[in-house]
Amino acid sequence: MELKKLISILESHKNQKNIDGMAHFGIKSDKALGITTTTIKELAKEIGTDHQLALELWDTEIHEARWLAPLIADKKQINDGMLDKWVHDLNSWDICDNLMTKYARFSPNTFALIEKWQASEEEFVRRAAFALIAFVAVHFKKHDDKELLHFFDMIIAHAGDERNMVKKAVNWALRGLGKRSLFLREKALFAANAILDKYKDSKSARWISYDAIRELNSEKIIARLHDKEAKKATKS
Repeated sequence: MELKKLISILESHKNQKNIDGMAHFGIKSDKALGITTTTIKELAKEIGTDHQLALELWDTEIHEARWLAPLIADKKQINDGMLDKWVHDLNSWDICDNLMTKYARFSPNTFALIEKWQASEEEFVRRAAFALIAFVAVHFKKHDDKELLHFFDMIIAHAGDERNMVKKAVNWALRGLGKRSLFLREKALFAANAILDKYKDSKSARWISYDAIRELNSEKIIARLHDKEAKKATKS
C-alpha cells in the first residue's frame, strides 16, 4: 500500500471527540486523528508486514501513524540504531509503550538500551527505559532474578524525577520487578524505602514508593508469589 493512500484511509477515520478526550489521558493531540487502537490493529492486519511503509508512516509524525508503524515493521529489519532513532522521536507515552512491547524487549541488547536510555534527560527516552524494565520483569523468564538487581539502582537514581511520564514508568518498573518473585519483592521494598530516605522532599518519590509498597504488601500479591514459588519447587 502506498503511503498517500494509507494516510487517506487514516484520515477517513478521524474522530474529533476522541481527539478532544486524548488530553485526559496525557496524550498529545496536536497531530492526532483520534482513531481507536482497534481500528489501527485491523489496518495492521490488513496491511501485513511492510517495513518501508512503516518507516514512512513514522516520519509523518501523525500520532496514529506512529502507532501503526511498529505493528507492520519487519522484526528482522529492526535494529538498535532504528530503535534509538524512534525512541528519540517519541512525544507520547502510549506510542512509547507500544514500541517497547513490540520490539525493544526483543533486542539482543535490551539491557544496554535500558542503560543508555535511562541516562537521557529527555522525558520519553527515560520513560522508554523504565517501561522496558517493566516488560523485562514480566517477559525475561529465562533470566535469573539476580541479573535484574542492577535495575533497582536506576530506579532509585531517577525516583526524584518529577516529570509525570517518567515517575509513572519508574513506579511501573519498581512494581513489576517486585511482582516477579518473593526475592525481588523484598529487594523492591528495600528500594522503595531507600527512595523515601533519599528524596525526602520529592512528591514523585513519595508517590512512587508508597504506591509500590501498598501493592507489594497486598495479600493478593504475596499469596500469588508464594503460589508461584511453590509451583516452581514442585517442578524442580
